[in-house]
Amino acid sequence: MIALLIKRDLSRALRGGSLWLPLAFLLLVAALFPFAVGPDAMVLGRTGGGLVWVAALLAALLPIERLIEPDLESGVIDQLAVRGIGEGTILSARLVAHWLAFGPPLMLAALPAAALLKLSTPVIIALEVGLAVGTPGLAALALLAAALTAGLRGAGALAGLLVLPLAIPILIFGAGALSDAGPGALKLVAACSLVLSVVAPLAGGAALRAGRE
Repeated sequence: MIALLIKRDLSRALRGGSLWLPLAFLLLVAALFPFAVGPDAMVLGRTGGGLVWVAALLAALLPIERLIEPDLESGVIDQLAVRGIGEGTILSARLVAHWLAFGPPLMLAALPAAALLKLSTPVIIALEVGLAVGTPGLAALALLAAALTAGLRGAGALAGLLVLPLAIPILIFGAGALSDAGPGALKLVAACSLVLSVVAPLAGGAALRAGRE
């Protein structure tokens, strides 16, 4: 059943343009950033990796209003719950689908973005590894915020305000992985991402159940 839910959610995300949107977003940011700070390779090399991490967070937030709200309004989540599928299971499947829709495309777009930002090869490798272990945590934060704000007016803006402070540890450790503290920072990114991936479906499911009572 979880595989069917993942397939359904991923198909819907891809039909909504979630596959190409992170690529276009990251490449646009990477292309515009040199105009803001100048073409100096040293400046771009020092700041470009952090820029990619911020873009990854924003890419995770792009479809936040479509993660929970449509199915909640149409009654799909209620129908699945009546059939014995818990809200935590539903959100776990949605988390996997959300990450598949934006994580791998973002990692792919990071390669040409790194060239635009004049990042060195070791930094690119550390960036790709960091994104691989960190983007599931960003997807989990987006899903949790979507569940907590589902049904509220202006949920998209409110969800963004919820996610941004919680994402600070991943952003700090992700950017730190690009420096001399690389291996240790990567472990912290992976730990934060793992905790968020476990907690978000449980907490989000509890929020959905509380909202239905």
